Amino acid sequence: MMQTSRQRKQQGLKTTGGLLVLLWTENGFSAQKLNCTVAAAGLWCAGADSQALYADLRTTLFTCIRACADPDPEELSAFTDLYGSLGLLLTFQVANTEDCTPKLQAHVEEFLQTFGLSNTEIKIHLKFKWGQQTLERDLRVKRKSRVAMGDQPPLTFDVTCSAQPPWAVKERWCHGGHPVRGGRLALSIPPPAMDQGVFGDLRVQFVTLLRPCVLQYPNLPTELTHIQVLVYSPSNVPVPAPFHFFSSLPAALDCQQLGLGRIHCSSYKDLVHSGVVFTVEQEHWDDPVHESAHVPVQQSLQLFLFLQHDDPFISEVTDFIAAEMLIEHHLEDILSNNRQAITAAVQTELCNCLKAQNRRKKRQETLKSAAAVILSSTISIVSSSSNTDFRNTCLNSMKVCDTHELSASLRESLWRTTAWKFLPKDRCYSA
Repeated sequence: MMQTSRQRKQQGLKTTGGLLVLLWTENGFSAQKLNCTVAAAGLWCAGADSQALYADLRTTLFTCIRACADPDPEELSAFTDLYGSLGLLLTFQVANTEDCTPKLQAHVEEFLQTFGLSNTEIKIHLKFKWGQQTLERDLRVKRKSRVAMGDQPPLTFDVTCSAQPPWAVKERWCHGGHPVRGGRLALSIPPPAMDQGVFGDLRVQFVTLLRPCVLQYPNLPTELTHIQVLVYSPSNVPVPAPFHFFSSLPAALDCQQLGLGRIHCSSYKDLVHSGVVFTVEQEHWDDPVHESAHVPVQQSLQLFLFLQHDDPFISEVTDFIAAEMLIEHHLEDILSNNRQAITAAVQTELCNCLKAQNRRKKRQETLKSAAAVILSSTISIVSSSSNTDFRNTCLNSMKVCDTHELSASLRESLWRTTAWKFLPKDRCYSA
């Protein structure tokens, strides 16, 4: 279906529609057989062949699936009311399933959420039925951003940011992010992968997304806390990021050039399609002098790696599926074979993405020095003045009792005046 959608994008056609994933067991949590229905409707799946796809699944993807009866039509009625007649209906049963539990639910939901990050034209609906229990989720997208991908079909990203604006924000606040297309790197295919049938041209396209956006507050201090790396197949489907390759990546990065503290790799937490997450340590977190009201806005960075594959000798859907499965299977070896080039490319992408943040740090140091001079001069003038009326007027205007309180009040006023300077930006998703 994603191949069909990709071809429509290349032709400039719309790829909107819906995707419904329904999983159910007939005997509750203890059941050993899991039924799965995948239904698609809309323009994105126009031309898909359900029977051919089912045959491909049996021969290419799953050896343990078997046919089973379709679900009750009422289970699909709400979906077809939204998106029209079904373009695809695929129902199968997976035998020997030992884990029909909420853990499986978390895996499926996490995969679909990651899938939806760069496939926002497709509205995703998820439904679980464990015995008498029914759980439904609609994976909605509030903010989208379209990114041109050069000679490849454009992608529309979910840039929604759930982070709440700091308490001191008085103006508008951007509730999204702005993905940036980075460089594209050609990958050499190692001999073992070629021996298994991986041929053609293989590339990786980088895209970065930093959230929350603070472009409208150029003086607001920020700090990067997490970096998430996500890998997508040529069909724009998330694949597990090779942990061994990426776990060694932080040691090869120049953190000083990036303006970051130490970076270390977090665990998978069993949700392999959510990529690899790196934690960025902050030097001032343990500083007791750090004022809670002036804590920098915490940001996270998503680094997307979109694999692109061209092989002039494949044209059938089964061949595309087989090629992508081989690429996924050998992805660790492919990335390791290009380690030096990928590391340099990641360093470049992070540097470009964090340039604005590093400029902020330098600007804040300048503002901090200037504020210290202003504060010291002001307190000196008030303290040394022999004019009682002048001193009382200064204290009353700041609603303080003495020069000690005046110093604290002026420091806070200077902070708000400089840090919360607002500049409207047309590209921002402002409330």
